[in-house]
Amino acid sequence: MTHLLLDLPPMSAAHFASIEDRVARLLSTRQDVVITQGEALLPLEGAIRATAGPGTTALNVVTGPYGQTFGDWLRDCGATVIDLTVPFHTAVTAEQVRGVFTEHPEIDFVSLVHAEAATGNTNPVAEIGEVVRAHGALFYLDAVASVGAEPVLPDAWGVDLCVIGAQKALGGPAGVSAVSVSERAWARMAANPRAPRRSYLSLLDWKERWIDGGRKALLHAPAQLEMLALEACAERVEAAGLETVMARHASAAAATRAGAVALGGGLEPYVREAAEAAPVATTLRAPSGTVASDLVARALSADPALPLAAGGGALAGEMIRVNHYGPEARPGAVRASLAALGAALGETGLRVDTDGALRAADAAWR
Repeated sequence: MTHLLLDLPPMSAAHFASIEDRVARLLSTRQDVVITQGEALLPLEGAIRATAGPGTTALNVVTGPYGQTFGDWLRDCGATVIDLTVPFHTAVTAEQVRGVFTEHPEIDFVSLVHAEAATGNTNPVAEIGEVVRAHGALFYLDAVASVGAEPVLPDAWGVDLCVIGAQKALGGPAGVSAVSVSERAWARMAANPRAPRRSYLSLLDWKERWIDGGRKALLHAPAQLEMLALEACAERVEAAGLETVMARHASAAAATRAGAVALGGGLEPYVREAAEAAPVATTLRAPSGTVASDLVARALSADPALPLAAGGGALAGEMIRVNHYGPEARPGAVRASLAALGAALGETGLRVDTDGALRAADAAWR
């Protein structure tokens, strides 16, 4: 008895390479693109360990929890790390980055998260990239949450290592991810005696055994179902048009923000400036006297499928996240989330205007 998902012929090297080419087109990049066989934490950590070591001085921008993680990895590699930390309700600026370069001209590596889905902010990578390029540092970017929700252009922005995942705005699988790698980054890895080799974390293995070999023989058996899902995801985005997909996410963010403000009850956007809010997810500050995780639990009790979550860790008490990405970047998901939050706030005795919130959300949808 055959099974549609289990009895597939092995994926060929040519098929694998064709999916890498589709991802490269998605990023408008001429850099090498490697699809890694695991969730995006794999290439995120692998890229840092490949390019950083005791001789590295890194500027690590912290606008959320992932920035904190990157700093930990860099220190573990032996790098000297200078953290530029800004409040999670805002974004970093190119001027702030330039100021750190002035104080520390020895910096040769910059790590940055494009959009922090966990905190709801997004950073101006194009402007920051100009500053980093002028300084000459290697530029590492986490674009896992931003790709598909807003432009991600590693070549235009001077990004040397750009990591993406498909599970958020692209609406694809979580089990595979990708990284675009510049020639400068490959050279840094080759010169780094601590770069992982013969390791699942190794990007150099992919360079030397896959890319340099003409992409003729895979390093190991690929995660076939996830690769096919990634291919289907890319096909769907291509068919809709990347600009259309990004516009849906921008509309979902604008509608959620407008609806939350109109809802009242003390609910307000967590990221104060709309221009600094990520289109992949909208974070909201719970009203004074309430607990965000309790409000989310109340809202989900009526409909567990809603794209709602409380903030992680210490943010669980104050932050509500509306994850309007991928298939949830649609008016119905936004309206249902606002209605459920309105009901949850009403149960605590707060006065809300759910009808007004829905009207505001509809009006804000572009």
